[in-house]
Amino acid sequence: MDYLKTVVPSQLIGERGSNLVVINPGSANVRIGLASQQVPFNIPHCIVRNVKGLDEGMRRAVKDQMLNSQATPAQQLEREKAYDIIASLLKIPFLDEEAANNNFPRTIGRIDGYMPHSNRNDSTFTWTTVMERNPISSSVIEDTQKDSLETTSGHGKEPSSEEYKFKEFICGEDALRISPVEPYCLCRPIRRGHFNVSQHYPSQQVCEDLYTIWDWILIEKLHIQPSDRNMYSAILVLPETFDNREIKEMLSIVLRDLRFSTAVVHQEGLAAAFGNGLSTACVVNIGAHITTITCVEDGVALPSTSMTLPYGGEDISRCLLWVQRHHQTWPSIQTDPMGKPIDMLMLNKIKESYCQIREGEFDAVAVVHSYEQDRPVGSHKTRLSSLNVPPMGLFYPTLFVKEEYPPPPRSWFHDYEDMLEDTWHMEFSRRPDMPDGLYMTSNGAFSMWENYPVFPTRSKKEENVGLAEAISSSILSTGRIDLQRKLFSSIQLIGGVALTAGLVGTVEERVLHAIPSNEAIDTVEVLQSRSDPQFVSWKGGAILGILDFGREAWIHREDWIRNGIPIGSGRKYKDSYFLQAQAMCYYNS
Repeated sequence: MDYLKTVVPSQLIGERGSNLVVINPGSANVRIGLASQQVPFNIPHCIVRNVKGLDEGMRRAVKDQMLNSQATPAQQLEREKAYDIIASLLKIPFLDEEAANNNFPRTIGRIDGYMPHSNRNDSTFTWTTVMERNPISSSVIEDTQKDSLETTSGHGKEPSSEEYKFKEFICGEDALRISPVEPYCLCRPIRRGHFNVSQHYPSQQVCEDLYTIWDWILIEKLHIQPSDRNMYSAILVLPETFDNREIKEMLSIVLRDLRFSTAVVHQEGLAAAFGNGLSTACVVNIGAHITTITCVEDGVALPSTSMTLPYGGEDISRCLLWVQRHHQTWPSIQTDPMGKPIDMLMLNKIKESYCQIREGEFDAVAVVHSYEQDRPVGSHKTRLSSLNVPPMGLFYPTLFVKEEYPPPPRSWFHDYEDMLEDTWHMEFSRRPDMPDGLYMTSNGAFSMWENYPVFPTRSKKEENVGLAEAISSSILSTGRIDLQRKLFSSIQLIGGVALTAGLVGTVEERVLHAIPSNEAIDTVEVLQSRSDPQFVSWKGGAILGILDFGREAWIHREDWIRNGIPIGSGRKYKDSYFLQAQAMCYYNS
């Protein structure tokens, strides 16, 4: 500890950061990198597998996930009501007024809109190549090609079926850019803040997909081979939505399957506070699928304040499409963000480039692309309308149709419980490489997990609560006026949506109005992030891992596999002020 008080932060990064891998998994993206890096790799958290390698049940499950469930009449009515409320606030025409005055297509004219990105029109993507050379026949092919060179007279030759084969699996963004005509099924192991477990997508397959994705990133992006991972430690920065069984599964993936020497778990909200050099803050993480709120006091997360809202950035993107179709500004193309993931990539890019919160009518000229089967990518220049409406859905969530996917066959998760017990009362075949002490028994027990405490309380799930009301409720639940005042003045917005222009001022204004009049609070402030809001939790996990390395919270691979984990102490960060001061050095050095 004395050494830590005198060491220069850059020296610590050099000594420890190069052997610490920080993993921050989310529903749509996973952020992975060495603690010594400035920013991590930000990679779509998905995988496609060749359908020939899947059984019929798994193939049907993935197809089910891609089905687009239309809004019910009741949802449509609520959505239209929310639009009109937002239109009144933003001083723009209501839906019916707009429709009555829009009997002809909009023309493309001068645009005075906000331009946050230089590549604002770059929403063009290309289909992924799904074929690779067949190593088995390569030597035979080479010999054959040598013999045929003399007879082909220099003309090109089509690859034979023996020379090329379909890739077994594809990860990351490449998995989202595969043509629907190709024989692949997309799998998303995490959805809406939980393992994407269903009747046809069992937890074993979810874990296998997580392992494959992370292993691919470690090899292809970080160039860390399995044989070298015993020299590395892993930091898992996990959202508060995961229950204990899910956390323990991810620890097993990291320690047993990926073969890291040691690992530690940090809460995402707490890591975000440290990532911005804060010891006390209300952390609001607006992810792609969910939004979480957690209050941190003196370097300790307060479980009773945690809330989960079932909407995020992708809901804004889908709402953007709905608004354009209603105003008849979207080209006559088949855009299906659930059935064609490449369309969601395009919508996300358009949202990031154009959407913002501001008063008055806000249109913009954009290039929209069409991705049709067996056709070249099409470009369509159009004038998009009401681009300030979709992000306001954060405050009026009935504007979103929350679930585009059909519900699972039965309830797999409960608000305050771990993964449904029924899914664990099954016999699973033991993997041949699984050591003693680490496999599922007939009653669903894992011998080393019974006494391993992770997060004492799951976050409360709220369905139709707006962001401002949720933030106010979370902070007021602390019950102490001095802490409440400090938290209302220390709101931290993180996640990609936090970059939306106009969001900070809107949060401050609407949270202030959401505070009950009998509360003695008159100031609300959103703090400016010291680093990219998309990666601040990952960065905080890196800082905590470097400063906290070697303490009792770290789990050794052998202990996890063979001996079980002893019950740990209560508050992990009793010296959080010291860690806070150390974290601040990273921004002042």
